[in-house]
Amino acid sequence: MNLLTIFKRFPDQEACIEYLEKVRWGASPHCPHCGAVDVARKSESERVGRWNCHACRSSFNVLAGTIFEKTKVPLQKWFLAIGLIVNAKKSLSSGQLARDLDLNQKTAWFMQQRIRAAMLTAEGDLLQGIVEVDETYVGGKPRKGNRRDDDKPGKRGRGTSKAAVVGAVERGGRVIARVADDLTGKGLLRFLLSSVRPEGTLLITDELSSYNAAGAIFQRAVINHKEAYAFGETHTNSIEGFWSLIKRSWYGSHHHYTRRFMPLFIAETCWKYNQRRNDDAFGTFMRGCFA
Repeated sequence: MNLLTIFKRFPDQEACIEYLEKVRWGASPHCPHCGAVDVARKSESERVGRWNCHACRSSFNVLAGTIFEKTKVPLQKWFLAIGLIVNAKKSLSSGQLARDLDLNQKTAWFMQQRIRAAMLTAEGDLLQGIVEVDETYVGGKPRKGNRRDDDKPGKRGRGTSKAAVVGAVERGGRVIARVADDLTGKGLLRFLLSSVRPEGTLLITDELSSYNAAGAIFQRAVINHKEAYAFGETHTNSIEGFWSLIKRSWYGSHHHYTRRFMPLFIAETCWKYNQRRNDDAFGTFMRGCFA
């Protein structure tokens, strides 16, 4: 859903509330606190979308327990922010979002983090089939030295102080990626068992010895990048393409984010990659907020 459609379909707070109630409850509203269906809409005209629960005597609205709970930002701006983030292949900065929606930068950043947190919870089923696995390192750009004889690029890949990210992609399908604290054989095997179904799966990795631990559980093919990038169907080009999206978001939009918040930024890229063929990614995200 593009921005013009969002703006026309949700012109005010009432339209946004009505949409969220339909997504969350359909024709059966219930209390988010006790689950009772004995509820009634409040008649207060100045408070849109308020309900009373006759079972637990609480007052609530459809935003309770969601990323929108207790927000002071109009819901139309939330919807526009979601549309912008969902449609931005290489992500966008909080400064850009603030300029687009007439917000201050801290408010825009807070909204983005809540939206990314909702994306973090939707990994789905285990991957299977032909699954490519690899790791990458996210950090600052290599800088050139001040002296011409010190003009050497910074160290890349394994052995750097950059944060490691491990990922697995189903050939032609979904991706799962996480910040990695342990790239030993045991650490990678834990990631694989939590992300990939061993039965009926061909695991494709590079020559890193840590992946040898997976050989006892998974059928595995190895591509030696010192010799070639592909031998027929044995390659890791799909996961390398996914890493390029993360790196372009880092270099082009964010420039820097701390390790503390890195899982949220990785989750955003994963979610958008997995929804790349979805014509209603906006609606899918909204339904996921209430899953």
